[in-house]
Parts: sequence; structure tokens; C-alpha cells
Amino acid sequence: MLDAVVPGVVVFAVALIVPWLGRRTGHALGALATAAVTGWAWLVPAGTYYQVPFLGFEAVLLHVDSFSRLMGLIFGFIGTVAVLYSWASDAETRQTAFALSYVATSLGAVFAGDWLTLLFFWELMAITSTLLVWDYGGRAVRAGFRYALLHGLGGSLFMAAIVWHFVETGTFLFAAVPGGPETAGITAGLPAALAALGIGVNVGFVGLHAWLPDTYPRPHVAASVFLCVYTTKTGVYGMYRAFPEGELAIAYMGGVMAVFGAGMALLQNDMRRLLSYHIQSQVGYMVAGVGIGTALAQAGAFAHVFNHILYKGLLFMTAGVVIYRTGRENLKKLGGLGKEMPLTAVAFTVAALSIAGFPLFNGFVSKGMIISGSHYDFPAGPLAFGDFHTLEWLLLLGGIGTFLSFIKFGYYAFLHGEYDGPVADANLGQSAAMVVVAALCVFFGVFDGALFALLPFDVTDGDVVSHVYQTYTVDHVVEGVALAVAGVVGFIVLKKPLEKVGGAVPDIDALYNPGTFYGIRALVVGVTETYAAVDRLVVRTAETAMWTARNPDVFVHRAARTLPAGAVSDNWRGQEPPARIYLRAGIGIGILVLAGLVTLGLVVVALL
Repeated sequence: MLDAVVPGVVVFAVALIVPWLGRRTGHALGALATAAVTGWAWLVPAGTYYQVPFLGFEAVLLHVDSFSRLMGLIFGFIGTVAVLYSWASDAETRQTAFALSYVATSLGAVFAGDWLTLLFFWELMAITSTLLVWDYGGRAVRAGFRYALLHGLGGSLFMAAIVWHFVETGTFLFAAVPGGPETAGITAGLPAALAALGIGVNVGFVGLHAWLPDTYPRPHVAASVFLCVYTTKTGVYGMYRAFPEGELAIAYMGGVMAVFGAGMALLQNDMRRLLSYHIQSQVGYMVAGVGIGTALAQAGAFAHVFNHILYKGLLFMTAGVVIYRTGRENLKKLGGLGKEMPLTAVAFTVAALSIAGFPLFNGFVSKGMIISGSHYDFPAGPLAFGDFHTLEWLLLLGGIGTFLSFIKFGYYAFLHGEYDGPVADANLGQSAAMVVVAALCVFFGVFDGALFALLPFDVTDGDVVSHVYQTYTVDHVVEGVALAVAGVVGFIVLKKPLEKVGGAVPDIDALYNPGTFYGIRALVVGVTETYAAVDRLVVRTAETAMWTARNPDVFVHRAARTLPAGAVSDNWRGQEPPARIYLRAGIGIGILVLAGLVTLGLVVVALL
């Protein structure tokens, strides 16, 4: 019975119904649907798959293994919590319907059993998430447009990789599916490079990341809770499917993401913009784990996916409550809210300690697994120092930056100064959502075995991993506490310089946003003006041809220079000779053809 259920289709069907219901009923139905996905993912047998013919190919709409099961569990659970939070935060049913369609397409992607199905839901996920952003209106519209453009580019690169892979292997199926190829992953070489770049947009590779802080602070606070979960984590899942054996360059990119994202977050004053940069930073750990490619590191990557969804969703919920109650997003305009909003402050503290990887919180467990993988299962690299490898240093520096950022966030939002006036704490629905997630952040930090049981590899078995992982060793705990101390000392040293940072710190989009705008504008103007010029020449050519047909004797005499005086009508006077008109028309048409060829060449280069 369970093997006939495709969870993404079920949730999508519910999303179509929700807008026509009242707020209470619509949100209750949405929460019920996502909760059912959680239960289904827990109970459905491993190895289940559902295959149907599609466009002449065999599409596997459902493929359950330990990786997709974990993704389904956490996607379904956080979807339920986010729907509850949406209802409590006054989100309209239409917005929640868009959010549920986003959840549905993400589920479709992670339960796909072939590249064609994965790509289909991948592109639908880009569309549904864009609609969720656009629904809020205002500043979210332009941000959503930029979001759509970048994800359209990433999807195109990913599609080119998949098509090339099909040409090389003759199948879209994953290796784990019956009838699939012997070798897992995407075809090596250029297809792999295209896949890495295409997926790199979704996970926020440095240079391809600016859509994150540009988009996620714009929509409704409840929409941000959904957005912070699905796109980037589906990207991590896609990265694993493409590179199941790991990849050196991807691992190092993950380390760079961890440092860059934490550094940029430290410079932000907008709460949701700060949190968005930390999505990039934390996803960097996951990407590094996938890139390392060993059982320990990849188990750590997916443990971090699971944990990150919990604490990052909680962080966006706490920031959303602050915005919901105060109407303010800038940390410099807040302060002293710890006294006014104690439950929200405690929930934030739990989430902050979790994301920073402090002992007894879930982030400590999964970060430690990835860092251990970078030490035991990865080359030392060019900047190894002492007993620490290059990638290990990057991940540890990212950890210090994380502590710094959230000390800053907590200090200015909840501790520093006094808020000007009374502020109500989270309402009952918001409180319930935050308390449940905060409790899980602590639970999986204290009872690490419960998390290990969900992972695709048994990290406590020496026959499975190269180095048996133990969470609470003296060295590991000392390392976690040392990172926290470094973060506190660093904030004390940097506090005054950071206070001078005002407004949004420019990122790479400050260059390519106007460049893209003016580039597209120049292209449009160039095409329209060229068309207008060719149109004028064609009209002149047609007029000349018609005149020649009506006055053949005059044209012959003119060409032979024997035209009698007065033989030319007034309509001909002042016009250019026909030969010159033909020449200009030919040049204009040639320019148009050349422009078309150049445009086609640019498209081909972009796809490759």
C-alpha cells in the first residue's frame, strides 16, 4: 500500500485545495498532509520504487533508500511545523498553498529514482519557490525575478549535464534502481563540471550565492521559514547523487563557503540577511562532507542536513517573531528584547548554540563528524599546520565565525540596551512551533545515538567507517568549547569596528545585478533598433522595386545614362539610386543575421 504513494504528488494535490478553504481549515489540512509524509517516510520499506513510462523513457517517481528516507522525514516534519507557524503568523492560505507546492516539488526531487524525474521536480521547485517569494509583493518581486533568473541558469546547466550523461550511458536511471547503470553518479568530465555548477547555484557556491541574502529577507516571515529549508538541502542531496564518491574541488569549495558565509554574516545588521549568509556557511559543511566522499563524512553531511533544518528553521522563526511583534529587522534598531520576549530569547539561544556547534546541542554532533572526516579521510592539503589539515582549518574558522555572528545577533537583539516600549512575546502557535523544534535540537545533541540511527552509514561500526566516531570525547568537547571562547573574545575585540558597519554590505550581486540589467537593456535596444533599421530598408527596397516595375523605360534609360530630360517623375526625385538601396538593405540583413548567430553562440556557450 505504502509503495503506491508518491508523497510529492499528494502534498501538491493538497496545495491546490488549500487556497479555497478558510485559514484554520486550510492550514490544518496542510499540516496534516506534511505530517502524513513524515509517518510515511518512517514506515515505507527500503528499496521501494515506482516506475512509470514518461515521454518514451522509464521515469522512477519513487525511490526509497536511506538517503531519500532521511530527507523525507525531515522535510515532512519541518513542513508541518512551518505550516503551524504560518497560521500563527497570519499568513494567508494562498501563501501557504504556494509553500506547500514548494514542499511537494522538493519531495518529488529527493524521492526521484532517475535524473529525468529529478530534473523535472528540480525545475518545478524553482518555479514554486519563486511564486512563494513573489506572492508577498513589494521588494520581493524584483528579488524573486533575480532568484528565478539564477535558478533558471543553474537548472539549464544541470539539464545539459544530464543530457550529456544520457548520451554517454544510454539511461537516466540511478545506479541503485533496478536496471540502472553499474556506475553511480554523473558522467565524469564536462558533464560532471556542468552538474557541479548547476547544483552549485542551489547550494550557494561562492560567486553563485548572492541570491540567498538577496531573496530570503524579502517575503513574509513565515515564507522565509520554508525557503531556508528546501532549495539548498535538495541541492546537497543532488550533489551527493551526482558525486557519490566525492570530489576534491567540491570539498574545498565547501570549506570556502563555510568561511565566506560566516564572514559575510558577521557584517550584516538585517536579521534575515545575516541568517541567509549562514545558510551558505552551514551548507558549506554539508558540501565539504559530500566532497570528501567517505562514509563518515557523507553520514556527517546528511546528519548536518537534518540538524541544520531544525536549528535554521528555529532561527528564522525567532527572527520572524521579533519582526512580527516589532516591525523592525535591523539589529541596531532593537535591543533589550530578552526581558520582553523571554521564550523567544531562549529559543534563539538554543538555536544559536546548535548552529555554532556547542556541546550538548545537535550541531555539535554533525559538525564533529564532518570535521573528523576532513582530518582522517582527506589529504592534508597545501596549508596544513600542526596536526590540522587545510580543509579542517577552513571548517574550524567557519565555526569561530558562526559563534561571532550569533553572539552579535543575540547581544543586539536581546541583551544590549532597552527596547522603547512593551512588546508581546510569541503567540501560542508560534511558541508551540519553536518549543518543539528547540527540544529536538537539544534531544539530538544529548542522545546522539538517536541521530545515528537515521543516517545512511553506521558511524560507530569500524567495518563501515575508517574511523569510528564518538561524539563526546575530551578532545572533541575541548575543541567545541575553544571555538566558543574564541568567538566571545573575537566579538569583544571586533565589537566597536562592527558597530561602524551600516546598511547592507555589498556582495558580488552589486556588480552583476546592474551589469545584467544594462546588458539586457543594451541587447533589447540593439535588437529593436536593428529590426527598425532593417524594416526601413526593406520598405525602401519594396518601394524602389515597385517604382521600377511601373517605370521600366525610365529605369533602363537611367541605367544607360540616356534618360531624356524631364522623364523622371517627381516621386523619384531626392531618392537614392536603387543599387545603393539594395546595398544598404543587404548590409542591414547581414547585420541582423550576424546578431542572431552571436546570440545563438552565447546560448550554446552558456549551456556548455
